[in-house]
Amino acid sequence: MTLQWTAVAFFLYAEIALNLILCIPFISARRWRSVFSWRIWNWLTPYWNKCFFTMIMVLIVLFLDAVREVQKYSGAEPMHDVKINPNLFDNVHMKLFRAQRNLYISGFSLFLWLIMRRTVTLLNQVAVTVDNSAGLQAQMDSAVKAAKQHQDDNLRLKQALLNEEKAMSAKNQVLKLDSEKLADQVKTSEQAVRKSYAEVEAMKRQAKGLAQEYDRLLTEHNQLQNVKSGDKKDL
Repeated sequence: MTLQWTAVAFFLYAEIALNLILCIPFISARRWRSVFSWRIWNWLTPYWNKCFFTMIMVLIVLFLDAVREVQKYSGAEPMHDVKINPNLFDNVHMKLFRAQRNLYISGFSLFLWLIMRRTVTLLNQVAVTVDNSAGLQAQMDSAVKAAKQHQDDNLRLKQALLNEEKAMSAKNQVLKLDSEKLADQVKTSEQAVRKSYAEVEAMKRQAKGLAQEYDRLLTEHNQLQNVKSGDKKDL
């Protein structure tokens, strides 16, 4: 294996290891996001996209080269040479095997490189979604708590209004009874006043009759006095 394909193979092994680490179930997305927030990644961020696309271009070139080699050693010309010289059979198949191996190495390296970037992006998105869902859950819990508090306040207010309505109804009943008693008392007072007026009128008539009787008696008395005075003068 040449130096470049040895480097691609080690790169493939490193990709496999990194993807397996990223897929470990007991490491949460929020922890990975905290790891991706380290200062070293912030420092490498300006170079990350350039490195990513450079590796893609290199792997594509190597993949195309491996495809060319596979087509070269699986074509009709090498098979024709094998037929002419049977000693070349093992050599051609060895080169075809190497070309196919290089094709698989470069293809899987390119595939895992894209998968790793997508996995990191999805882990960040999942972490952001988890944080947002935690915030939304906290807001929902506070909203539910506030709604429950409002419901309890409304129940207490309804109970207070009901109690006050009962108290007002009792007060109105008492006031109604008091008004009925006052109406009876007013009626009784009116009857007593009318009776008093009748008694006063009777007393007035009686006093008038007494005054007339007194005047009559006084007139008779005066007449008797005048008669007695005249008799004395005649004597």
